[in-house]
Amino acid sequence: MLLRRSIQAVFLSLLFLLLPTGLWFESSAVHAAPYFEDGYLGLTQAELHQKLGMPQAVRDRKSALRVFSYYAITDWEKYFQKLVSPENGEDVYTFTRNNIEVRYSFSYTADPNDEHENRTLFVRLVDIEFSPTVPLAQIPALVPEFLPSEDPASPSFRSNIWLLLFIGTASSDARFIVKEASKDKLEWRLAYQLFSLQGLPEPLTTKALVDRVEISTQSVELVKQRQRHTHDPIMNPYSREFSQHRLAPQPPTTKKIPVPKYAD
Repeated sequence: MLLRRSIQAVFLSLLFLLLPTGLWFESSAVHAAPYFEDGYLGLTQAELHQKLGMPQAVRDRKSALRVFSYYAITDWEKYFQKLVSPENGEDVYTFTRNNIEVRYSFSYTADPNDEHENRTLFVRLVDIEFSPTVPLAQIPALVPEFLPSEDPASPSFRSNIWLLLFIGTASSDARFIVKEASKDKLEWRLAYQLFSLQGLPEPLTTKALVDRVEISTQSVELVKQRQRHTHDPIMNPYSREFSQHRLAPQPPTTKKIPVPKYAD
């Protein structure tokens, strides 16, 4: 009887010692959820790897321009990630869809208040490149995460080399991955930015060629308040009304003859 009580006492002591440790491990695992319907923004790096598998490569940016160095995942983990900040490494996945090479690169951010050596990384931007370039109309078939609105009034903007499309409702949680100083005063929505290195035609058509797409969170208010000189509002190019408008005969454009001004 005495031996049995001693064994029970030892077992309970071990249980109480291990219980806090188990709770600590459980609480230290960070679980995140995507902010928007793209399914990526806001995920932790571990959750992304669980969803897509380990990346085929890792790249880091060498300058402010789009100049990257690519590393095999094994080389990155063993050596190169120790030379730079962990969030500088972008996980790269390459797929072939409809004979088009589609390359995903995931950029990360970390909680600035996290002082752990191995800080948790969160997806802040998805960069999707096409080789060769593809027309605007083909992107939804190549990128399942690209879900543009069909509402003609959905906020849409353009410059001579890119389109910016907003979709869905704002997420207050998405402020976590935003670096804008006044982010707490603005609303942040899912945004698709489509880039064309050769330039977008005027007038715009769905045959315009696109090199890459960025999935991120941006603010409509910020665009309208501070970027109105570089962001021209347009009709949503993925709406039915846009196609009908382009099919309708347009009146010929006439150039006004400049009238000289003479001094009095």
